[in-house]
Amino acid sequence: MGKLIDEFRKGWQGAAPPSLGLSISFAVICLLGATLVRWGLAQVRPDIYFTPYFPAVFFAAALGGFRIGVVTALVGGVLGVVLNFGDAFADRARFALLALYWAVCAITIWGVEHYRTMLAEQRRISRRLIEEEEYRKLLVDELQHRLKNKLSTVHAVLHQVLHDQPQVWARVDPRLRSLAATDDLISRIDKAGCDIRDLLISELGPYGHVRFTLNGERLLLPPKLAVTLSLMFHELATNAGKYGAFSSPRGLLQVSWTISDDRLAITWDETEGPSVDKVSEPGFGTKLLKSALSAFDGRTEISYLKTGLHCIMQCRIPRSE
Repeated sequence: MGKLIDEFRKGWQGAAPPSLGLSISFAVICLLGATLVRWGLAQVRPDIYFTPYFPAVFFAAALGGFRIGVVTALVGGVLGVVLNFGDAFADRARFALLALYWAVCAITIWGVEHYRTMLAEQRRISRRLIEEEEYRKLLVDELQHRLKNKLSTVHAVLHQVLHDQPQVWARVDPRLRSLAATDDLISRIDKAGCDIRDLLISELGPYGHVRFTLNGERLLLPPKLAVTLSLMFHELATNAGKYGAFSSPRGLLQVSWTISDDRLAITWDETEGPSVDKVSEPGFGTKLLKSALSAFDGRTEISYLKTGLHCIMQCRIPRSE
C-alpha cells in the first residue's frame, strides 16, 4: 500500500509517470465518483448530464496524462448520454450538450498536458542546475586543495632556502601563514558567511598588524557579500602593498565601516604613502572595484589624494541568501 501511495504521489507531482494500471484505476474511481455526484444532483436537477464529469477528466489527465484524459472524457460523455436518473431521456439537446462537453474537455486536457510539460521541463532544468552547482563546488574544493598544497610547498622551499637566514625567515614566515589562514577563511565563507573584522584581519595581516587600524562594530556578512568584499579587500591590499601605504615604511591604513538600516558603508583611507602624480588607465582591478557591488545595489568611489588612496564602498546587506 505504501508503494502505491508513493507512486501516486510522484505521479501527481510529476516526478515520475505512474503505471498504466494505476492511471486507469484512478480514472475509473474519478468516473464512479462523478457518476455518484450526478445521481445526487439529479434528485434536484435531473437535466444535469455532463457537469460532474469535468473534474473527473481534469484529475485523470493530471495523473495519467493525455491519453487517460481523452479516454475519461469519452467514457464520461457516454455515461452522460446512456445513464438516466429520473424521467429524463436522451434528446437532441443532450447530444448538443455532449458536443459542448467534449469541446470543453479537449481544452481542459490540452491545458493540463501543457502544464505537465512545463513542469517536466522545470524539473529537468532544476536537476541540471543542481548538478552544475555540485560540480562547481567540487571544482572549487579541488582548486582550493591544490592552492593550499602549493602554498605549503612554497613555504617548505623558502624555509629550506632561508634556513641560514633566520632574520629574513622570521619576516617571511608569518606572512605566508597569514596568507594560508586567509585562504582557509575564504573557503569557509561560501558556506557560512564571515565577520567583516576577521575578513579584514586575514587580508591585511601579512602586512603587519601595526600598519592598519579597524573601526566598526561586529558584522556578520552573508556568504555572497563576504566573497565579493574579500575580492575587493584583496585587490585594495595588493595595490597598497605595491604602490600605496604598505609600500612605504611609514604608511598606514585605516578601515572603518558604519551600518544604517540595511546599508553598509566602508571607508578605506591610506596615509603616509607615496604620492600619486599620475593615474594610469583603469585596469582589471579598478573595474572590479567599480562594478563588484552593483549586485548589492551598491557603488564604489575611488579618490587619489595627496595623503594616499581614499575609497568608499557602499552596498545593501542582503537579509537572507
